[in-house]
Amino acid sequence: MPNGFVAVASKEFLHVLRDPATRFVFLIPILQLVVFGYAIRIDIEDVPTAVVDLDRTRDSREALDRFRTTRTFAVRETLGSIDELERAIVAGSVKVGVCAPEGFARKLARGEEAELLVLVDGSYSSEASAAINVSRELALSSSQRLRAVPWDVHELRRVPRSVPLARISAESRLLFNPNLRSANFFVPGLVGVILQLVTVLLTAFSIVRERENGTLEQLRVTPVGVWGLLLGKLAPYALIAVLETAFVLNVMVFVFQVPIAGSLLLLAGLSLLFLLTSLSLGVIISTLARNQSEAMQMAFLLLLPSILLSGFVFPLESMPRPIYPVTFLIPVRYFIEILRAIILRDAPFEALLFPTVALAVFTAVLLFVSALRFHRRMA
Repeated sequence: MPNGFVAVASKEFLHVLRDPATRFVFLIPILQLVVFGYAIRIDIEDVPTAVVDLDRTRDSREALDRFRTTRTFAVRETLGSIDELERAIVAGSVKVGVCAPEGFARKLARGEEAELLVLVDGSYSSEASAAINVSRELALSSSQRLRAVPWDVHELRRVPRSVPLARISAESRLLFNPNLRSANFFVPGLVGVILQLVTVLLTAFSIVRERENGTLEQLRVTPVGVWGLLLGKLAPYALIAVLETAFVLNVMVFVFQVPIAGSLLLLAGLSLLFLLTSLSLGVIISTLARNQSEAMQMAFLLLLPSILLSGFVFPLESMPRPIYPVTFLIPVRYFIEILRAIILRDAPFEALLFPTVALAVFTAVLLFVSALRFHRRMA
């Protein structure tokens, strides 16, 4: 054994045990394993659904009620028309709409095929495919329960004579992403995750590096207020983030062939709002971390929830109820929702009020906290 091995190893063990960064080495994997192992589900469940009953008969009600009894669909609204149904899907409040058209019961009474119209948001291909398949199975099971006893088409009552067995079918129609390309769902979400990662790491690392080099301490003697100092520090990184946004959106359109269906101006304005949130997170991390290694660990502690609990990979509706409220604390969740709504569904601004207000609140709070932490760190 080389001379001094025991002494050097003992010294390093003590250094590691006393280093606060060591706590992250054990805390991060345990926390991520527990949270993500419990939260991640690939099963498609509780897809937000709305129903429209234009026939208003017992048969139409029974057919629509079948969608309430399955774990795949979660019927949240009863609307009055197909136009309202389409607007709800464009706004993102529901992802599936089921309509029983007029004459539904009369077709069954004559032994004809009665169709349920199923409108599906095809943005997420796996969810859309599951919704289409389950709706067809529900229609088939409803057909099997029908008796070969007709309706009197004038009095709408059962009459005792035999007719051919009626059949219910589900006619599915994809409103967006008709080819069910997975890239159309994942690439806009990936844009949000990449922008957060780049802006947070860039801001946190640069400020921590300046503090390690001592250049940040020289700013104490300058006659600049905390807001002027903070915004001045963020200005170049904000410009870089804007250029990065333009770059990744162009890659999305021209390389991955995901066209932007909505307003470019609206997309640019809300992207800028999110970039301010990410830059503020980077400043907060820089005030908590003592060195670049700690900044890296904190950034990745933030990154994994942003990937797995933001709806980027897994539908939020399928997450367990105790985990679902946690997703509201992740800013990139709202930005991914905005990206998909504008890029895929051409959603107007009024349909994006909730994620926009939530993102604005996060931006205001995080800017204030970052300025407060930055001022204390400089004091």
